[in-house]
Amino acid sequence: MLEFRSENLLVQVHAPPSDAATEILTPDALRLIGVLHSTFAGRRQALLEKRQCRQTEFDSGLVPHFLPPSPATQGNWKCAPIPADIQDRRVEITGPVDRKMVCNGLNSGANVYMADFEDSSSPTFSNLMEGQVNLRDAVKKTIQYTNPATGKVYKLNPKTAVLFVRPRGWHLDEAHITINGKVASGAIVDFALYLFHNAHALAKNGTGPYYYLPKLESHLEARLWNDVITASQSFLGIPYGTVRATVLLETITAAFEMEEILYELRDHSLGLNCGRWDYLFSFIKKFCNHGNLIAPDRAYLTMTTPLMEAYVKRLIFICHKRGTFAMGGMSASIPIKNDSELNAAAMQKVEQDKLREVLAGHDGSWVAHPALVQVAKKVFDQHMKTPNQIATQIGSEGANITEADLLKLPNEASLPTGQAITSAGLARGIQIVLAYTEAWLRGVGCIPLHNAMEDAATAEISRAQIWQWRHHGVKTQDDNQVITAERIFQLVDEEVINQCNGSGDKGKWRLAGKLVETMLTKDKLDNFLTSVCYPYIITNQLEQDSKL
Repeated sequence: MLEFRSENLLVQVHAPPSDAATEILTPDALRLIGVLHSTFAGRRQALLEKRQCRQTEFDSGLVPHFLPPSPATQGNWKCAPIPADIQDRRVEITGPVDRKMVCNGLNSGANVYMADFEDSSSPTFSNLMEGQVNLRDAVKKTIQYTNPATGKVYKLNPKTAVLFVRPRGWHLDEAHITINGKVASGAIVDFALYLFHNAHALAKNGTGPYYYLPKLESHLEARLWNDVITASQSFLGIPYGTVRATVLLETITAAFEMEEILYELRDHSLGLNCGRWDYLFSFIKKFCNHGNLIAPDRAYLTMTTPLMEAYVKRLIFICHKRGTFAMGGMSASIPIKNDSELNAAAMQKVEQDKLREVLAGHDGSWVAHPALVQVAKKVFDQHMKTPNQIATQIGSEGANITEADLLKLPNEASLPTGQAITSAGLARGIQIVLAYTEAWLRGVGCIPLHNAMEDAATAEISRAQIWQWRHHGVKTQDDNQVITAERIFQLVDEEVINQCNGSGDKGKWRLAGKLVETMLTKDKLDNFLTSVCYPYIITNQLEQDSKL
C-alpha cells in the first residue's frame, strides 16, 4: 500500500498498485493532499451540508435571491491581469484525460484544451492516475500514444493549445485515498496532483497551472477554492497568483452570486464560463418540487430560453465589468458520418450558436469535437478582431437583469402545440440516462449518442426532468398518458433487454437499469447520478484488488 506518514498525518492509498500510481503518488504529493485535507476538509463538509439546507428551503417553495450590497459589488476592483499566453481563448475544446484524447485535444487547433477529470471522465482509480501521468507527459512535451489496432502514432505538434485542467467538484469523494482514516476530496486530489507535478515545468514553458472549477453553488465555495489555491502555492514555494482559474457558472444558485464569486477568486481568477448543460440541470434539480417550474423536454431548453438569455447577459456584464473573461458554453454536436445533409445542418446549427455567443459579447466558446474547432474559430475570427472583448461595451444590458429574469422558463405559446413533453421525448430521455449510466459504470465518462456528445451534465438534464415529470404526475401530450413509475419501469426494462439482445448480460446494462429505475422513481431526487454510481466503481476496484 502506498502511504505517507508523519507525526500527525497518515495518508493511505486503497487501490491495487500500478506504475501510474507509483509515479504520481509520491510521498511529497501525498503529503500535499494530506495537508490540504487536514486544513480544509471541515469547511468542505460544512459547505456541502449548507447545500442540503438550501435544497430543503427550495423544496418548501423558496427561490434564491441576490445578496445584499458588499465590497464584492461595490468599487472599481478588477480581477488579476490576464497572462500573455491566454489573452486569446476564442475556441476551447474539452475531453477526458486518456492519452489519445490529450494528444488530439492539444493538437486540435483550439486555443485551449481543457483536460477533464469531471463530467467527461469516470473516476476509476486507473483513469485518474493514468490521466495525471498523461498530463505530466503533455507538460513535458514527451506524450505519445500508439493505437494498438492501427499502429497510428499520436504525438504533439510544435504548436499546441494551452492546457487547462478541470478537477472534480466539491461534492465528489476520492474513496481510494484516506487521510487519518477520512476519505479524501476528489477535487483536492485532482487539483493537488496536477499542481504538484507540473507547476515548475509549466513556468519554464512560459505558461502556468490553469484550471476550470466546476459546480460551485456559492461565493463561500469560491472562497474555499481560493484558500486551497493559496495554501498550495505556499506549500510548493511558488509565487502568490501563479495558479489561475475560470469558474464554470453552472448552478442556478451561483447565478445570483456571480460578482461575489469573482471577488473571492479575484487574485487567481480567469473569469466565468457559461456551463449551460449543468446550469439547466441545476435549475430543474433545485426547483424539482415547484409545480410552476416544470421544464419542457430538453430539446426546447435552448440558449434562447428566457432564463438562459438572462444568465448569459448577466455573466458577460459582470465579467467585463471586473476585467476578466466571459466564456461561452459547450456545443455538444459532433460530426455526422455518412449523411452529408444531416451533417451540414448540424454544422450550421453550431455556427448559429457561436454567432449568438460572439455577438452577445463572449470572449470565447467551447466545442466537444476537433472537427468543430475551425467551425467555431471562423465565426469568432469574423466577428471578434481583437484577442477578446473584455474592454468593449458589448453586453452592458446585463446590468438590468432581475431575479425574475433568471427564473423564467419558456411560456407554452412559444413551444410547438402538444410537443413540450411527449412519449418519444420520455423514451429518448430514459435511453440517454441509461446509456450514460452504463458507460460510466464501465469507466467511460462521455459517449456519442444521437449525433451529440453526452457527458454527465447532459445526462443529468434528462434524469432530473423525468423525475420531475413523474413526481408531478405530468402527462405526455401526444397520448395524454400520465408519466408513472410503472411506465418508467417498462421503458427501462425494454431498453435493457434491447441492449442485451434478449439474453444474458452485456456490459453493465442490467446494473444500470436497476440504478436508473430507482433514481427516476424514488421519493427524493438524488443530487448527482455520479454520486449514486460511485460506490459501484469502488466495488469494482476492490474486486480487482482481491484478485491480485
